[in-house]
Amino acid sequence: MNIFSVVSFIFILVVVAGGIVTTITPKEYHMFADLPAIFLVIGGTLGAAAITVQINRLGLLLKAFFIRLLTGKRIYYKNIIKEMMELAEEYRGGTSISTLKEKTKDAFIKEGFQMMEDNIIKGEELFDLLEERVENMFHHYSEEANRFKNLGKYPPAFGLMGTVLGMVALLSNLGGADAMKMIGPAMGTCLVATFFGIVTANVFILPIGDSLADNAKEINLKNKIIIEGLRLISEKTNPVIVAERLNSFLLPSERLDWKEVAAKKAA
Repeated sequence: MNIFSVVSFIFILVVVAGGIVTTITPKEYHMFADLPAIFLVIGGTLGAAAITVQINRLGLLLKAFFIRLLTGKRIYYKNIIKEMMELAEEYRGGTSISTLKEKTKDAFIKEGFQMMEDNIIKGEELFDLLEERVENMFHHYSEEANRFKNLGKYPPAFGLMGTVLGMVALLSNLGGADAMKMIGPAMGTCLVATFFGIVTANVFILPIGDSLADNAKEINLKNKIIIEGLRLISEKTNPVIVAERLNSFLLPSERLDWKEVAAKKAA
């Protein structure tokens, strides 16, 4: 589980709940159980999402987010570089590409090895093709993340719509008995829709969209590291050089200490 993300998500909910508790008196909590306001915001947002984004794709994006949130399935670049070092060493030792392909769990490494084994596209043309695929994947994932983030504009809009409808109803009844006493509570009820719209956008949709965009960047960098690693493996490059070349993609704090890896292997 990605404990930091889960704690952060819970913290946001606590902040929102704390804002309600410290602002509203207990006898007025019932005003937030406004089913028409909730229906307008959630239903309107889902309807807009169905128009702008394919519902099946929306489900897949949410699934990817929750897998990342609950399983902590982030990319550790050190592990990728270490694996590429080991594969390079085995290939220099005479292990076949077919055998190496079965030893890795990463789908993109498998794809690269499969193309190398097929030997239809050779040399730099092969790696140019892999780079093109990576760029297209990144563009695709980024576009989907942006579409999801764009959904964040709908809940506040539908919330405002609910407020306007409530104000229309309020103003139309101003001529009734005790109308002045009802203005305050009625306006509070009207604004509940706007509140739900803001919470839906800023607690759920926008953070999820940012997380998906960040995940797309992580996958893109990982695949770029793999392409360079496959190129070096195909040239039977020394594993130490493989590690140093691949470390160049990362910040100093993220790099693999190949000396530590070598020491553990020697022990």
